[in-house]
Amino acid sequence: QAIQFVEPKHWCDISYYELNNRVGEAFHASESSLWIDGFTDPSNNRRFCLGQLTNINRTTPVEKCRKQIGKGIHLQYVQGEVHAVCLSDSSIFVQSQNCNQRNGWHPNTVCKIPTGCHLNIFNNQEFATLLSQSVQHGFEAVYQLARMCTFRISFVKGWGAEYSRQDVTSTPCWIEVKLNGPLQWLDKVLSQMGAPNLTCGSVS
Repeated sequence: QAIQFVEPKHWCDISYYELNNRVGEAFHASESSLWIDGFTDPSNNRRFCLGQLTNINRTTPVEKCRKQIGKGIHLQYVQGEVHAVCLSDSSIFVQSQNCNQRNGWHPNTVCKIPTGCHLNIFNNQEFATLLSQSVQHGFEAVYQLARMCTFRISFVKGWGAEYSRQDVTSTPCWIEVKLNGPLQWLDKVLSQMGAPNLTCGSVS
């Protein structure tokens, strides 16, 4: 039977990290347009304000980085696509396997987004095609797609092959964004793997 994509109440969950430590609670995004910034409003459902989050173990390099986040990032979720715009005076750095595959880059590529520039981070229609194809190759092939449903963005400092920091957990300030719709869709498909003639419906 076809398993259709269902839009969840919260399209993504965002967690904030300093080096390898998660700081504060996850932000559950219900608005399709939102900002992740360095300011202090604790109650705006369109803004995840990192400036109000405390960490007793915060180091000086992390503190310096936090001061440069400023207006941060504008994330938009429109018709199954996720776009990021850098509003900070410093560059942001994005690692998205969905984006990397679309552009023919290595899966672990980290893309630098300078001030005022944007990147298409995720495309649900492309994910639907990959999911449909992966079903033909079995459970493990489908399970591997979970990696495409999460992307990471660091502020100010990059990481990866082009940088001295090899892993995102070595950057002072970064976020992890989990896309709930694709993850839940994947879960439903995995739960029914093995059913005869399983097909995946396209994004409605």
